[in-house]
Amino acid sequence: MAKTALIVGGSGQIGRATATALTADGWLVVCAQRNPPAHGQANPAVEHIAFDRDQPGALARAVARGVDALIDTVAYDERHARQLLEVEADVGALVVISSASVYRDAAGRSLDEARETGFPRFPAAIDEDQPTVAPGPQTYSTRKVALEQTLLQNSRRPVAILRPGAIHGEGSGHCREWFFVRRILDGRRVVPLAYGGESLFHTSATINVAALITMVLETPVTAVLHAADPAALTVTQIGEAIARVYSYDWRLIPMPGPPTGGVGGSPWAVPHPIVLSTDRAVALGYRPRATYEDAVGAACRSAQALAAAGAAFSDYLLKLFDYASEDGYLSARSQALGDA
Repeated sequence: MAKTALIVGGSGQIGRATATALTADGWLVVCAQRNPPAHGQANPAVEHIAFDRDQPGALARAVARGVDALIDTVAYDERHARQLLEVEADVGALVVISSASVYRDAAGRSLDEARETGFPRFPAAIDEDQPTVAPGPQTYSTRKVALEQTLLQNSRRPVAILRPGAIHGEGSGHCREWFFVRRILDGRRVVPLAYGGESLFHTSATINVAALITMVLETPVTAVLHAADPAALTVTQIGEAIARVYSYDWRLIPMPGPPTGGVGGSPWAVPHPIVLSTDRAVALGYRPRATYEDAVGAACRSAQALAAAGAAFSDYLLKLFDYASEDGYLSARSQALGDA
């Protein structure tokens, strides 16, 4: 008999990739989400149900027949953890998506509070034993830690907590790659990049996250694991990879120091590296399905299609296209170099 899985947040980018991976492995998959998939995006091998987790009893009804696995891609805080614990008697194993933003450095600095306390400095490769922020309702990361700890301390079923980095894949309204894709479509030939273009913010392809999910469900375990691409690329290497998708020629200009005004910033612009070790996942059998360079084309084409259809991207992305300021910076730079 085929195994059954319920994916909460099934129409999102991780949910879609996971549904595809599980159905390919012979699973019967139900995707639960607030809104139905957009036209043409529904996987015909998957059952889709309308689902609002804030409605009392919604999750219990969704798993009433029992499922071998419940994959929650959108769980956010302790309340959501309690919801999952309430239905675990009807679930064989849990997989819950958290975030690599949960970590703090030796000085107690975290990503959530970087503007106030300074950007954290992590080890060259962060492992899953790196200290996290304290659980609580204060920030995105403290809520994710509350989610994690509540599940790990109370679940009687195997529960895998996955911490991805900068996620990329099809169907995202938060597509970081749009930073470069739109510039290519707009014909920009020079792009200044802060921190010398050397920022490292480890990426996570949704197909690789899905590969890790299918792996941990083969022999369910209780573990915290990084879900990341085989290598962390610099922002310059990311821009070069996306240019190759479009066979596009441009110059990515290293800009010393942090972004200035509307110049130099990008979704990967960090002053100190964020690189995730996947050694623990690999030891359990994780095998990434693609490198960033191999996977990024899907994210780019998806973002382009969404934009053409009139989809709105996240506000933080829309603030990264101040071409007038970029042109002013590049003109001043050119003059300074000419004078030199």
